[in-house]
Amino acid sequence: MESRKLRTYTPKERNMYLAGMFGQNMIYNIVATGLVSYYLQYVIYIPVAAIGVIVTVARVWDAINDPMMGTIVDRTKSKWGKCRPYLLFAPPIIGIITILCFVNGNYVEAQSSFQQGLIIAWAAISYILWGMSFTVGDIPLWGITSLMTEDQNQRSQLLGLARMAAGIGAIGVLVVQIAQVVSSMFTSKGYDLDTANKYGWLITVVILTVISTLLFELAGIGTRERVKSSEERRSMKENFKIMWTCKPFRQILISGILRSPIQLLMLVAMSFITYYYANGDFMNLFKDGINWMMLLNIAIIAIGVFAGQFIAMAVTPVLSKKFENKSIYNAYSIGGAIPFFLLIVAYFLADGNLTTIGWVIVAGVLLFFASFAMGGINVMQSVMIADCVDYEEYYTGIRPDGIFFSGQSFITKLAGGIAALIQSAAYAAVGFSDKNIAVMNEALANGESFVTYNDGKYAMIMFFLISVPIAIGMILSAIPTLKYALSDKEHERILGELIKKRSEAEQIGSESENA
Repeated sequence: MESRKLRTYTPKERNMYLAGMFGQNMIYNIVATGLVSYYLQYVIYIPVAAIGVIVTVARVWDAINDPMMGTIVDRTKSKWGKCRPYLLFAPPIIGIITILCFVNGNYVEAQSSFQQGLIIAWAAISYILWGMSFTVGDIPLWGITSLMTEDQNQRSQLLGLARMAAGIGAIGVLVVQIAQVVSSMFTSKGYDLDTANKYGWLITVVILTVISTLLFELAGIGTRERVKSSEERRSMKENFKIMWTCKPFRQILISGILRSPIQLLMLVAMSFITYYYANGDFMNLFKDGINWMMLLNIAIIAIGVFAGQFIAMAVTPVLSKKFENKSIYNAYSIGGAIPFFLLIVAYFLADGNLTTIGWVIVAGVLLFFASFAMGGINVMQSVMIADCVDYEEYYTGIRPDGIFFSGQSFITKLAGGIAALIQSAAYAAVGFSDKNIAVMNEALANGESFVTYNDGKYAMIMFFLISVPIAIGMILSAIPTLKYALSDKEHERILGELIKKRSEAEQIGSESENA
């Protein structure tokens, strides 16, 4: 029997998909960084303990919600396929809820405990709703990658590019700086700080979210599914069993959970840059003309945090062609722990002051290698999960695209929840919360330095969070995958067999129709 050409996506489809991935991750970072790690704590001053509880409750619900959505995706049949329908209708819903998350009051200025309770309640409800809606779009967005092509190399390339697009979408974290700029326009016109922040943040979030939503929608409009999925309909219980009994997927799942503290880098990064290197307000760059030294420091640190990820996302797909996936994944995990640990060492060697140009460069270089490891791991995780889908189809006849990529979504969200708990506990331990932050912001506006404020305790806790817990988590995450169950050679054999089976089934079907 003559082998057929592997079906795969067109360049236009690829570009539309990547645009959607970029938009989706802009929204994610607007919420993950703008809302959770900045707006709730530093703008409307919700107690850090309450934020920790909100995020934890959201992640507990995700433990149910993500596999549920994966089950729904895998049971979906439509003329558009099983993933694409959700990519068509989910983005606008996610966009609306994203904006509503930022419509809230100021906890410190609330007139009663009842009002404070309402502020916390709305923060919780809107954030949980956002997480649910985001899941509806996130799982199909990643799941469709294994349905767009039969070609393993094409899929690996697409996933690598997808991670790059997702990484570029991290510019959504700039919502913090942009909102500060917009807010300053209102303060310059005589508005009080609370009102200025309210308008500045809302205007910024609306504009960025609308742009992101329109881009996200392109993934649904511009893609098509080419790999036929299993016709079998399974319950959520059955899908849980599939997730846990698939050994290579189970190893990745456990590894991702152990690596949860790595999310602290993105949770703390923007507040770290804004407070430690811009003294609490991005607009300090422009007081009395441009502060070139401050601008240089921020640029070095920002490049360190973000450039490493982008480069890793470009390099990793190339490395995967030359080295075993397992080896690359574990090298990123173990090797990546070193620069994270060295960050806290540098902090103490510099006596808590890494704002001089020499120490800024040291911190920037360490953050570059740290973020490089983070970006590389993210790429490898997606590639290896896609391989697990093929593994499961080969051994059971079931192709669990939705449920397995719901596992990836779950890893990301659970990691964010665990990281948020670590963050809130650490901040609470030094009193870095609600009224104390409001007092600190006023002190910084009057000329005090964040580096030395409160004997440097607040600065120290930020450095601790982006170093020690992450280093420990990176080392632990390599343990489940040291003896990873799916080698590249075995996956290549499995994929070849699957393509052969599909070709034979299509030929039989064609002959039946012509008979």
